[in-house]
Amino acid sequence: MKEELTAAEKLKKKYHKTEEVTNLKDMLYRSGDIYRSRTAFKLKDENGNIKSITYEDFKNDVAYLGTSLIKKGFLNKRIAVIGKNSYKWCVAYMAATIVGIVVPIDKELHSDDVINFMNVSQTVCILGDKKNLDTVLDNISKIENPDTFFISFEEKFDILLKEGKKLYSSGFTDFDDIKIDPDELRILLFTSGTTGTAKGVCLSQRNVCSNLLATYGIVKVKRSDLFFSILPLHHTYECTLGFLLPIYSGASICHCEGLRYIAKNMQEFHPSVILCVPLLLENLHKNIVKNVNRGLPKKYQKENNENPFPSLPFFLKKIVRTKVKNTLGGRLRVFIVGAASANPNIVSDFRDLKLNTLQGYGLTECSPLVAGNTDFFQKDDAAGLPIPNVEYKIDNPNDEGIGEIIVKGPNVMLGYYEDEKRTKETIIDGWFHTGDLGRIDKDGYLYITGRCKSVIVTKNGKNIYPEEVEYYLNDNPLISESLVLGVQKEGDDETYVNAQIYPNIEAITEYLKGSVPTKEEIRKLISDAVSSVNKKLPNYKHIKNFIIRDKEFEKTTTQKVKRYGNNMNMTNDKKN
Repeated sequence: MKEELTAAEKLKKKYHKTEEVTNLKDMLYRSGDIYRSRTAFKLKDENGNIKSITYEDFKNDVAYLGTSLIKKGFLNKRIAVIGKNSYKWCVAYMAATIVGIVVPIDKELHSDDVINFMNVSQTVCILGDKKNLDTVLDNISKIENPDTFFISFEEKFDILLKEGKKLYSSGFTDFDDIKIDPDELRILLFTSGTTGTAKGVCLSQRNVCSNLLATYGIVKVKRSDLFFSILPLHHTYECTLGFLLPIYSGASICHCEGLRYIAKNMQEFHPSVILCVPLLLENLHKNIVKNVNRGLPKKYQKENNENPFPSLPFFLKKIVRTKVKNTLGGRLRVFIVGAASANPNIVSDFRDLKLNTLQGYGLTECSPLVAGNTDFFQKDDAAGLPIPNVEYKIDNPNDEGIGEIIVKGPNVMLGYYEDEKRTKETIIDGWFHTGDLGRIDKDGYLYITGRCKSVIVTKNGKNIYPEEVEYYLNDNPLISESLVLGVQKEGDDETYVNAQIYPNIEAITEYLKGSVPTKEEIRKLISDAVSSVNKKLPNYKHIKNFIIRDKEFEKTTTQKVKRYGNNMNMTNDKKN
């Protein structure tokens, strides 16, 4: 009897056709040519009116900016980009990665971290929003390269475009002549804000192009699609799937003006595709259920915000679907969910409303997608099936089949920036060791079961590296050592940053002019230290609670604080 194929094997026979591209310059020129007069971006002008930028306009703007960057001597140099999601950010990113190596930086970072990344990456030029550049310029003495060139989107950017256009039109076409090696470093991303110990991920353009082609192979992007860009573009998830994928596909992009404007912007732009994190999906679901209940006849309403949709008669379901779709702009057809696991019941509810909801799994080091639910096969409680040309397996599984997820494919990074040791520890025989725990079912679906890395993941998909927060805590002379953990409260599925702190009693005694400190004085000084650290970090990284330890942490033989055993108990000592 012929053996039944698994879902993963069946998927390989169903991929959407793609046209090969291995670098972003070729992709830009290909799209600029094929989709010339089609809309690439929809933006608002100064009066709030929506205007279109064509593919030809976009390609030309990238070429003009790139021409100016070359003229200023930045060919093959490191060029940073920082700021909110915008058309200018996209132009800057494309020009930077074609002219040199692009260094996308999180706009929420403290200026010390931004400057550290600039110094570590040897950035010679930074483009971005004026407010982000101003915080760096206020600390200009900390920048190692005194000749760093600053280009604000509000001021110098348009001037450089005009200069580039003039040069390009008069025959200076060096930008057109750039030859890109698809396998060399062209994108440098920092995944931790730890000053002095930044972890840089080195990606090639082949890494990223392979990922956007693989995604297109399993999730059809229509030319009529309009992507609503909400998540930060410096992150590979939004950059690869919410920016580069639609540009490859001939679709259009619009940018959200901020989280509070999501509903307003959806009514203005009428998007069809949204990349989001589970928290956004949950909030939308909550509002939809509440409004559906409110609008139904009394006999169909449910109590306690329970979803009434499944029990509605057919004729009412049709009306509700139309109303819900209209509240989301009228054209929405798919949510792509990543960065953390989505609630399978919510995914199912959206599908009942004819809103396809596909979740996946990825990492910055994998450009980012590894697995995903597809147009052809879906399991609401799984991260999905392997994307085209990518393999995953479980390393050293336990009796339940759970072990570390390891990945191989053209999407896997070149390595960690200037860190051969960590690269060799992470990429072994071509397999990238993710540090995440999972299992694979008989059909090939991947399930994420936990993390063997210390990274804390919040409900809305933000990554918090404990070492970063610990660095700032331990930098205070009144603190001897610390351990930062993600803690969940009973009945609450959000993860909060908590810290255990072992104070430096000798330094505190000296600070208090020799008097033996009381417990209240120690608590007050440590509380002030925690507040000071929080001021240096984005809100989502803030320490919400801490305890003061009476004894040192247990350590390994190499004197590293153990991230397991008794050290992990947040209830041992006195709470703040």
